[in-house]
Amino acid sequence: MDGFQTILKFFINRRTAIGYSFMALLTLGSERVFSLVAFRCPCSNENFRYGLVFLFSPAFVLLVIGYFLNSKTWKLFTGCWVNPRKIFPKGNICHFFYIFGQITLNALVAPVMWLSVALLNGTFYECAMSGLRNPAYLDAICRNKSVKCFEELHKVACGKSTMPFSESEELKLTLQAQSQILGWCVIVTMALLSLLTTCCASCQSKVSHLQLMFWKVYAEKEKEQLEQTFQLYATKLSERNLKCFFENKKPEVIPLPAFQAWEDASQLYSFSSSQQHYSTIHRLVEEGQKEINEERETTLDFVDRREIP
Repeated sequence: MDGFQTILKFFINRRTAIGYSFMALLTLGSERVFSLVAFRCPCSNENFRYGLVFLFSPAFVLLVIGYFLNSKTWKLFTGCWVNPRKIFPKGNICHFFYIFGQITLNALVAPVMWLSVALLNGTFYECAMSGLRNPAYLDAICRNKSVKCFEELHKVACGKSTMPFSESEELKLTLQAQSQILGWCVIVTMALLSLLTTCCASCQSKVSHLQLMFWKVYAEKEKEQLEQTFQLYATKLSERNLKCFFENKKPEVIPLPAFQAWEDASQLYSFSSSQQHYSTIHRLVEEGQKEINEERETTLDFVDRREIP
């Protein structure tokens, strides 16, 4: 039993890395399925559009899914038409852009993985760029090649060109090399961006490393217990209502938060260096059920920023 708990704790502590690894494997598998089953380069003037659709459409879909699966998206936008101050609080207009930037960075993980894998494979890029009719691009890629290169470049991707085999193979390798170079550029750029973002967040932190660790543990535990409490109270309320309905009895009182309390607890958390609160609910409990003043968020909103979309 102790060994099982040790293994379970190991996976829990590294669930972020495991989640990203699983996402990478899933992206790799999806890209291979698309390449082998769905993708058929038309080898015509439609190559460019067809290749770009397969390269960027899945990335866009993954971006949208990333927005949908991020709980902060719904905390930010729920009720925004009724109360615009919720996303643009008075005296802190940049609050919305800061939070939306965090949501976007989380949502970009899966699309960037897709683009990286697709570009490293080179199939979609090869089809797309073989159909590009830009004169400058054709002059560059068909340099020192036969005249047929200008006319039949779009046929290279599917091996239907009448050019000499050596020229056709060289063109395919050139297009694949360009695709892989772009793929590594995307990977390196995102790695540097992630490093700089993490370093900036750590450098601007106003609390110690140990307190940040405690904060992360607290946020995880609160989320777990909040879900359990939802299940408990929803079960109790539904059981009471059904029992009273079928037995024609008066309902017993089940205390629930007021509407304003629900609204206050649903606000995105804003850190204040003057008070040691670790979540919106923590602040609401400490201060009482009253309106929570919006404050500028700092880099201490690290818990949500590291969630997997």
